[in-house]
Amino acid sequence: MTIDTSIIISTYNSPEWLAKVLHGYNNQTYRGFEIIIADDGSKQETIDLINQLQKEVFYDIVHIWHEDNGFQKSEILNKAIVKCSTSYIIMSDGDCIPRTDFVEVHVKYREEGYFLSGGYFMLPMDISKTITYEDIYLGNCFNTKWLKSKGLSHSFKNNKLSAKGIKSKILNFMTPTNASWNGHNASGWKKDILRINGFDERMQYGGQDRELGERLINLGIKSKQIRYSAVVVHLDHKRGYKNEKSIQKNKQIRATTKNQKIIKTPCGIEKLN
Repeated sequence: MTIDTSIIISTYNSPEWLAKVLHGYNNQTYRGFEIIIADDGSKQETIDLINQLQKEVFYDIVHIWHEDNGFQKSEILNKAIVKCSTSYIIMSDGDCIPRTDFVEVHVKYREEGYFLSGGYFMLPMDISKTITYEDIYLGNCFNTKWLKSKGLSHSFKNNKLSAKGIKSKILNFMTPTNASWNGHNASGWKKDILRINGFDERMQYGGQDRELGERLINLGIKSKQIRYSAVVVHLDHKRGYKNEKSIQKNKQIRATTKNQKIIKTPCGIEKLN
């Protein structure tokens, strides 16, 4: 099959979760893709895992790594974007297991002049740890009956797990959530991402993905909502990198992007200052 899609997966010292995610991509109905792992400085355990899994999965893995210098996700994502060999890029995280039709849905709905905004379903820590590779290949982690047997509460959000066809289209249309660029589940054309100069590397944790989407919109790219069609389950984890100073700084950058209708960040793939 022709490889026409690149999937960037971000990770940092979470090999247990990353292994589950990569097995999820090994279970996809659409197989014309490569995986680019954007690694923000993980230790040897993650490197060894990737080397082992490359022998087990059908797709090619390109591992992009730099030294750990704190939360520098924007920088490593920009390095990964450059390494993508195809014209279309899907982005997700190393804690998000894709449903078996995840890539197929992104490929089906991609369109010139648009980016796609997908969704996620957050799982609690106990269920996240319970999921085995067999559960991934059997689709148990997207089966509400199975998840409820493990303690999942009833919620309208559970529709994300199983909605397909007409039901997913109706829910996509009805959702009040904006079709923003979400780091856990979004896709777009590489040429468009390069035109806005990728991620703003001044931004650490907190909204750097949304800011990229806002610049795509300033460029004239429209967004398309597929949060009930392209689904991942989000495994729980601690967020030690989260801090209020970074969040406030990023809010200021986003406000400038919005007010000045900035398209191309000066602190992205190319350094313009």
